Amino acid sequence: MARKPNVFPSYLLHKQSGQARVRIDGKDFLLGEFGSEESRIRYGELIAKHAGGVQIDPFTKPKRGSSSTNEPEAGLTINELVLAFMRHADTHYVKNGKPTSEIHCLKSVTRHLINLYGFTPVDCFGPMMLKAVRQKFVDAGWVRDTCNKGVKRIRTIFKWGVENEMVAPATLQGLQAVAPLLAGRTEAKDNPDRLPATEEQITAVKPHVSQLVKDLIDVQRFTGARAGELLLMTPEALDTTGKVWLFHVDGHKTEHHGHTRIIAIGANAQAILKRRMKKLKPTNRIFKIRRDSYTLAVRRACVKWGIDPWSPHQLRHAMGHQVRERFGLEHVQATLGHADFAMSEVYAKASLQKAIEVASALG
Repeated sequence: MARKPNVFPSYLLHKQSGQARVRIDGKDFLLGEFGSEESRIRYGELIAKHAGGVQIDPFTKPKRGSSSTNEPEAGLTINELVLAFMRHADTHYVKNGKPTSEIHCLKSVTRHLINLYGFTPVDCFGPMMLKAVRQKFVDAGWVRDTCNKGVKRIRTIFKWGVENEMVAPATLQGLQAVAPLLAGRTEAKDNPDRLPATEEQITAVKPHVSQLVKDLIDVQRFTGARAGELLLMTPEALDTTGKVWLFHVDGHKTEHHGHTRIIAIGANAQAILKRRMKKLKPTNRIFKIRRDSYTLAVRRACVKWGIDPWSPHQLRHAMGHQVRERFGLEHVQATLGHADFAMSEVYAKASLQKAIEVASALG
């Protein structure tokens, strides 16, 4: 298989002179001592121009803070800003005492940012440099939506820097001018639309997984809940006083935004939960499995038995489609717990009633 060409010009060593070099449009540009801070800054500037389609004149003096000056302008570098932000992130992006997945996402983004512009002063980082980092995402094979999210995460770092008087507000304002990549107008690919799991796919998998996974599949398809929400479920968290049970989810996905999440549970899901709760203490988890293990169990069964592959998250899509066809979009939002806008207390009560209607009919 042919190796994919390196779309982005690399930072290289010019052996004859010992300087760093970069080849752009067939021309070599010397950057200064290989591995030096100055050469890295100069490399980042040229890459930004190249990504922005700007003609590079080798005789043009670089901007302030670049390698052509004997001493780059003093001030906080992007390396230092990222280090400070990640220390903040280690305590901010935590749920139930454990780091959230956002930490991993930030590390993936900042790796490309640092490789290109680590030694660049933060207030020299402009829109063209941000687009150059985004192009690194594209070259790495990230899909369009992930590239756009990566740009937002970089802006978040700079916004935090402004908040803590480490970055000039004008720098952030410039970065906000970078428009997102649009569908069909970029070389970044889009993920195919995720379709709902079909009844045939679900039925085919269930004989080849454990009883625990089978029960989890059924409860998820009857409630439309996220797998992570069901894994938090304990007997004491269930309100079983009504015909439709209510599960008040603590530590759910949007809790830190002030949103509440209540899952309505109908008769079909109740029958499964009653059976599983018979020997459990009130504080015991009803489904003792990790989310990745649950997903892996379904995928392995699909591969081993030649079943059209699907993931547990597609059970939510299946429920969403059923609810939309039978009830409408407001009921979809109420059932799946979408939080695209902050709901008033009155709307939240109306939303819960819609979720109860769905659970009575489908759950």
